[in-house]
Amino acid sequence: MGDIQWLEWAFQTAVAFAGVISFAVLFSAPKEQYIWAGITGAVAWMVYLLAGHMGASFWVASFFSTMVLTALSRVFAIWRRTPITIFLICGIFPLVPGAGIYYTAYYLINGDMNMAGIKGMETLKIAVAIALGIVVVLSLPQRIFRLKK
Repeated sequence: MGDIQWLEWAFQTAVAFAGVISFAVLFSAPKEQYIWAGITGAVAWMVYLLAGHMGASFWVASFFSTMVLTALSRVFAIWRRTPITIFLICGIFPLVPGAGIYYTAYYLINGDMNMAGIKGMETLKIAVAIALGIVVVLSLPQRIFRLKK
C-alpha cells in the first residue's frame, strides 16, 4: 500500500469525521458529544476501508464496521453517560447506502429493470448487514462495554 492510498484513506476518514459531526448538529445532539460522535463515524469508516482492502465484499465490510461502530457507541454511551443513539445514529451516517438507494430509484425511473435489480440487491445486502451488525453487538451483555476504573 503506497503513500497515496494512505493519504486518500486519511482524507476519507477526515471527511467521515466532519460529516458525522455535521449530522450530529442536524440531529441536535448535545454539543459536548460532537467530537465523540465524529470519532465513532471515523473509526467505522476506517474499519470499512480496511475490510475492503483485505478483500471483504461491500456488505461484509459494512457488517464488521457496523459492529465496531455499535461497540464503540456502547462504550461512549456508558463513559459519557449519554444515550447510545447519539453516537450510533450519527456514526452510522457514512455507512448508509444512500448512493445505492439513489441509483436503484434512478434505474427504475429510466426503465432499466436489470440495473435497478442489481443496485437494489446490493443496497438491500448493505442494509441487512448494518442491521445485523447492530443487533449482534446490542445483544451482548452491557458489562462487556464498561470501562475499568
